[in-house]
Order: sequence, then C-alpha cells, then structure tokens
Amino acid sequence: MKRKIETVGIVIKPHAPNIESILRDLMQNLEKRRIGCLLEDVAARKLLLKDGLPREELPARVDLMIVLGGDGTLLSIAHLAAQSHVPVLGVNLGRLGFLTEVPTDEIYITLDSFIQGKNGVLSPRRLLEARCRGKTYYCLNDVVINKGAVARMIQIGIWIDDKEIAALKADGLIVATPTGSTGYSLSAQGPIVQPYVPALVLAPICPHTLSFRPMIISLNSRIRIQLLTAGEEVYLTLDGQRGISLGKNDVVEIEKAAFELSLISSPKRNYFDLLKEKLGWAATP
Repeated sequence: MKRKIETVGIVIKPHAPNIESILRDLMQNLEKRRIGCLLEDVAARKLLLKDGLPREELPARVDLMIVLGGDGTLLSIAHLAAQSHVPVLGVNLGRLGFLTEVPTDEIYITLDSFIQGKNGVLSPRRLLEARCRGKTYYCLNDVVINKGAVARMIQIGIWIDDKEIAALKADGLIVATPTGSTGYSLSAQGPIVQPYVPALVLAPICPHTLSFRPMIISLNSRIRIQLLTAGEEVYLTLDGQRGISLGKNDVVEIEKAAFELSLISSPKRNYFDLLKEKLGWAATP
C-alpha cells in the first residue's frame, strides 16, 4: 500500500562534506514530489533560511524524518521519532554508519521504495527505557554505566527479574539492544545480534573477573543496576548522547520500551550485506 507523506523533517551533521549541496538537492527532489520540508535550525542556516526549528520539535510535526549525517546524528533524534511513531531514513555522510546505512546515491530509490510500501524496507528496532532518580529516558543503542577518565574500578550490583546475578567489579557495564550490539558493546567483545532477535546484551567493560562474560538475555527481562562504589566519577550514558552522574547506591532500572523505531533500509542490501560492508568481512587478502 502506498504511503502518504505530506511533510518531511530533515536533520543534518553540520560539518559533513558537501552537506549544503546534498541538502539542497534533497529539498528540490521533495518539492517535485509535492512533499513539504521542515528543517532543523542548523540545516536552515546552512541554506541561509530563517524558518528552521529546534531538532527536538521536528518529529511531532512530520510524517518522515531524514537524517543526513552519521549514526550519532540519527541517535540524537531516534528516541523522539520513535515516541512520535515517525519512521527515519538515515543517509550516511560519515564513516561507519550502521544506522545511517543509505549512501547518497541510494537516497531516492530508498525513498521511492518506502513511499510505494514495498516489503522489507522498514526495519522495526526496539528501544530501551531507563529510569533513574525519578526520571525516564529512552535510547535505541545502549545504556552504559562507566567510570570517569581518572576514576578507579567500580563495583556494580546487577539484578535480572529481581534475582541477584552479580556484584561486578569493572570499568563499567553496557546494556545494549540488538541494534546497539554493533556499537560500544561490540568494542567490549559483545556479540553481534540480528536486529529482530528479541534479546538484550549485557557486556562488561574491562571486568576484573575474567569469568564474567557478555550475556544475551530475554528482551522481556527487567534489569536493575545499583552503583556500590563511593567517591568515584561514574556516569550513566544513553546512546552516547545524553548522560548524568551517578552516586553510591543510585539505581538504574532498564527494560524494553513500549514503542519501536521504524528504520528505513535501502532495498539494495540486507543486514548481512551491511555487516560485510561495514566490518570488512568481504575484503580479500
């Protein structure tokens, strides 16, 4: 079934190469399709326009978000787009780009496939809900508890579904979605998990006990983490974008969010093609 798209919101990585020409070309293409555009304020300024909006306001006012940049740019808007049930098309203007997977020469074939309602273009991605000190946060990739640059090793209590699992001594702990399994968790020796697998990854960061290995647990699990260390710089970081400092006995509760992000994929490649391309698996000696 053909999708009706009336307004597209566009966010950008301001210092990406050729961003002005790519943005201008995209707007002209959307205009030919009789689709309106709302630009974030930094994107509007790139084209000397005055009608830009704060990035955070865009998802609630559009039918589709297009991200011109890298994964960090997409992560900054993903949780807001998911809450507004707005799909996101990520165009890779960075280096790696697991989330912003669509290259610039495939923008319009991907947009056409999405609008025409073709199967396999939308990839649902589960988010995490994290609660700490009475506040709730949402993230697409991961929730991370880690020490500051000059802090010593920290100790973390871990409960899964109200059962105590461990008192981990390490530099920190990553709780990642399947989407986030190719992010920070991968650098911490965590497994790669296909996006549609109903699972979460718990990956320790430089654990003192070598027997504490990365774990895959059910997506329906409820995770409780308590900081047991005092006097150190410790932070709770969400998607590498937002964060707060933690003190001794602070508790972070994590579970799946009640909503998903609809990520638009290029019709020219599947998930394993993406892994081969981004991780160099297809490289020949």
